Amino acid sequence: MRWTSGDGSNVEDARGRSGIGFGGGVPLGLGGFVVLLLLSWATGTNLFQVLGTGDATPAESTRAVGTAGQDDQSVAFVDAVMKDVQDTWEQLLPGRYRRTRVVLFTDSLESGCGLAQSATGPFYCPSDSRVYLDLGFFRELQDKLGAPGDFARAYVIAHEVGHHVQHLMDIEGPSVAIELQADCFAGVWGHAASQPGRASQGKVELDPGDAEEGLNAASAIGDDRLQRMATGHVSPDKFTHGSSAQRVSWFRRGLESGRPTACDTMSSTDR
Repeated sequence: MRWTSGDGSNVEDARGRSGIGFGGGVPLGLGGFVVLLLLSWATGTNLFQVLGTGDATPAESTRAVGTAGQDDQSVAFVDAVMKDVQDTWEQLLPGRYRRTRVVLFTDSLESGCGLAQSATGPFYCPSDSRVYLDLGFFRELQDKLGAPGDFARAYVIAHEVGHHVQHLMDIEGPSVAIELQADCFAGVWGHAASQPGRASQGKVELDPGDAEEGLNAASAIGDDRLQRMATGHVSPDKFTHGSSAQRVSWFRRGLESGRPTACDTMSSTDR
């Protein structure tokens, strides 16, 4: 995947203290953190809060993009992808799309939707129209969930922007349908990014094999797979995002069609 660093205008860097422990709560090692993270995703319950590990908000600090040490490249990547995704949606929804930003944080941060925590994974907050992301999720995506690659990370960002599109278009519906549509919207951007010659224009351009990375990521974070990893069994009645097969299917629809109209999960029986 080829991309060019931007000016940082698509990112708000609000990362606070480093580390996995939460102020005032029980400090967690990486193993315990990952277990609770998976269980939280699988059950839809913030177990960090239930167990008293996330009651306090760490001191916040604001840093300019490019001063965050080893994560500088990741920040630049997020900014580049976010810009490209939004440029695409401005073309697809002329006059209707309003740009937003990714808020980067570490461990926890107050958002317009309450306390943002790493345990919940990346999310979109409609109250302040912002995407929230702890860069540590990218490491978990690769190391713990088996979904490496730049386009796997880009898919996550594009999925959250998909929720922003839904908010702007007043799209509402069941949780699984909403999430699968955001997957399809991510694929719509992936289709645009797959067009040849974009890199020479300073845009994101996919390389051969990138699509497979995105599809692998969609499969890796299916509800059935996360539930099986966390509990050893699958409970479809507790699905919030859709199964691996569903997420792959709808992401692929967006990738192949490049059309938002192909993403009608609300009326489709294929979910």
